[in-house]
Amino acid sequence: MTHVMACIDGSPQAAAVGDCAVWASQRLGAPLTLLHVLDRQQYPVSGDLSGIIGLGSREFLLHELATLDEKRAKLALEEGRLLLDAARQRAIAAGSAQPECRQRHGDLVETLYELQDETRLLVIGRQGEDSGDAIRHIGSQLENVIRALHRPILVTPGSFEVPRSVMLAFDGSATSHKGVEMLAASPLFSGLPIHLVMVGAETDDARAQLEAARDRLSASGFEAHVAMRNGEVEPALHAYQAEHGIDLLVMGAYGHSRIRQFFVGSTTTGMIRTTNTPLLLLR
Repeated sequence: MTHVMACIDGSPQAAAVGDCAVWASQRLGAPLTLLHVLDRQQYPVSGDLSGIIGLGSREFLLHELATLDEKRAKLALEEGRLLLDAARQRAIAAGSAQPECRQRHGDLVETLYELQDETRLLVIGRQGEDSGDAIRHIGSQLENVIRALHRPILVTPGSFEVPRSVMLAFDGSATSHKGVEMLAASPLFSGLPIHLVMVGAETDDARAQLEAARDRLSASGFEAHVAMRNGEVEPALHAYQAEHGIDLLVMGAYGHSRIRQFFVGSTTTGMIRTTNTPLLLLR
């Protein structure tokens, strides 16, 4: 069975990640897994000091360093367990029946890639605990996670509120058409109005694609709205979101070709950085 996987760490976003994951797991009817990864890059093995430390003191110092590393690792593991326990208690209080807790030691991206077959939806914060206080800063590993995984990824800002409306950034690409199909088939947004917004020149073909996408959602029981906007992608999408009080954004993630990766990748990164609401990225 595939799970809603929530990345829990010591960052300010952790509570929002947990709350968002509980909401998603309940909507999808999927089990919730709370995951904490102790990144080995934060706790490296001591280097070889044989060239700079005399023979008499080297063994003693290396022993002390090894002992210190072991203590640091144990403390970090215990901190992770406490974070997971707090997230689990918060999830239970929010109505999650049996959230599972997992703790791994290794690389975050590699760990999530290994768990990909068990993941239906990944929920992760925009910033990790090592990202500092910059509000618009993207976590150092978030882009790598998005590029590596081929699963929907729900990125949360610092707070989470239950969505009442959804906007899909529609550009006529295969990814956006796939996004329409995913929204039509998924219970995640059941009962919520969906806005399909295309930024660009209003051509007959573009309008036809928008209307076909709207009809597909309407046939699945959604209240669907379409709109076309001119201008730069990010400001236009944010302006529409503000006008209509959109609570959650959906868009395609990074492309694979060099040209598409540059164009879509830059837009994706910009939207992650500037949005104040959760952003669901589709692959």
